[in-house]
Amino acid sequence: MTMGIDEIDRKLLTELQRDGTLSVDQLSERVALSRNACWRRVKRLEEDGVITGRVALVDAEKLGLGLSVFILIRTSNHDPDWLQKFRAAVTGFSEITGVYRMSGDLDYVLRARVADVKAYDRLYQRLITKVALSDVSASFVMEEIKETTVVPMELR
Repeated sequence: MTMGIDEIDRKLLTELQRDGTLSVDQLSERVALSRNACWRRVKRLEEDGVITGRVALVDAEKLGLGLSVFILIRTSNHDPDWLQKFRAAVTGFSEITGVYRMSGDLDYVLRARVADVKAYDRLYQRLITKVALSDVSASFVMEEIKETTVVPMELR
């Protein structure tokens, strides 16, 4: 864990991850800290980059984006120019919600949210026009058993 993070900071982070709309008064009450001390700690966590933002979580299915897709990519090209094109391409598609460079058999795994298989195919077609890929396959999520943005605060 980051140095300087104590048990009170962990409690603050846990509460904020549960509900980022909490006022400083509500937050200070939940972690048994004065309002000013609570505010100072939250500000420090933001300045230190521990808290990187506050967002509203949205139900993708209710917005017509009910299909989660994991796109598995292998490439034979690893030069800097290709990587720059790849980064520009994948970060430019709003449907792509996660991009990970991998160790092992795969080079990259992308996570995307689309309406259906046809929408995925349109995304795929747009992607391959932007950057050359050696091998692309996709796995469609049949059931989301657990999906969270919460970073665990327990010490291991």
